[in-house]
Amino acid sequence: MKQGGKEVVIGTVGAGYAAYLHGNGYERVSGVSVRLKTICDVKLELAEKVKERYGYEQAVADYAEMLKDPEIDVIDIVTPPFLHCQMAIQALKAGKHVICEKPLTGYFGQKGEENVGKTTPKSKMFEEVMKTMDELKAVVDTCGKKFLYAENFVYATPVQKAAEIIRAKKSKILFLKGEESLKGSSSPLAGKWNGTGGGTLIRTGCHPLSGMLWLKQQEAKARGEEITVKSVIADTGVATACLNEYEHRHIKAQPEDVEDFGTITITFSDGTKCMTIATDTVLGGTKNYIEVYSNDSALMCNITPTDILNTYFLDEDGLEDVTISEMLPAKLGWNKAFVSDEIIRGYMGELQDFVETIAYDKTPSSDFDLAYESMKVMYAAYQSAEEGRRIDF
Repeated sequence: MKQGGKEVVIGTVGAGYAAYLHGNGYERVSGVSVRLKTICDVKLELAEKVKERYGYEQAVADYAEMLKDPEIDVIDIVTPPFLHCQMAIQALKAGKHVICEKPLTGYFGQKGEENVGKTTPKSKMFEEVMKTMDELKAVVDTCGKKFLYAENFVYATPVQKAAEIIRAKKSKILFLKGEESLKGSSSPLAGKWNGTGGGTLIRTGCHPLSGMLWLKQQEAKARGEEITVKSVIADTGVATACLNEYEHRHIKAQPEDVEDFGTITITFSDGTKCMTIATDTVLGGTKNYIEVYSNDSALMCNITPTDILNTYFLDEDGLEDVTISEMLPAKLGWNKAFVSDEIIRGYMGELQDFVETIAYDKTPSSDFDLAYESMKVMYAAYQSAEEGRRIDF
């Protein structure tokens, strides 16, 4: 790892897909010395693969063992969401800073419980999620350690530039619209509430939602105002239920007790609005954006796809190991190619900010307050959609 600044020693728990996203980020950190000490996963063989790929010093299967290591400064939690809060509390109490992947938490039902999304009232889910987050908040507020929320949309380069403009002009944001939509997930857990804590709203909608909440925070700071979420109203559904097996062949969404379509409309305390769209019904690749409409500007943050590189192929010869884009079945014809995806979508900036925050005792751009607010809005939205009413705060 690159040298400079105070050395930050990392212990990562979870050896799945997100461990590789974070590993790629750590590889590109500059100005701070990063030492990858321990990778932990109950499936030790997965941890060993991450260890070999990124140069962690050791792989272990026991989380408690890793927490006892006095050399580790920060625990990077990239496990499934149902473990996030419990592991974060343990790490903070052990005197470690915490990096936590999104979403922060969720309601997952009792162990072995099926059809959680159809049997458990969303009002109960909201109460349980708030209780879990309040338990974590009490530790965050008193432990003296930092909580860093790994929401890459905050660090996406167009969103960062939009924030810079908003701060410079002291703009009043009147309306925000953000979306993450795709054709569904290949994960067997994506269709089950007890595996994901919800459907497409929490699985993909958490990204634009958090990014837009963060932009309103930037506006409030620049203008010296206090802006809070006043109310939430939402709609969810299973749009693919009308398809027969043949018609469904291009859509990967297989919802059992979760939604494959959702929208959330927020009203802020200043009367301005924000809309989040998330669906598993969109073919043609991943669609990620945030639009900002203020009193003196309009800012279109296109995260994916972008127009940096357009490609056209008549065959795929030699392209087997070349990534062109996400969620597209073929590389033929015209495509909008992903270029520097780890930068544009914020993964590099995220990890750079986090290690600098720890090394130099700074305040991170994405913190516990953002994580807490995002999940409060998300589960209020689920309650709103089920009960057909607005939820006021």
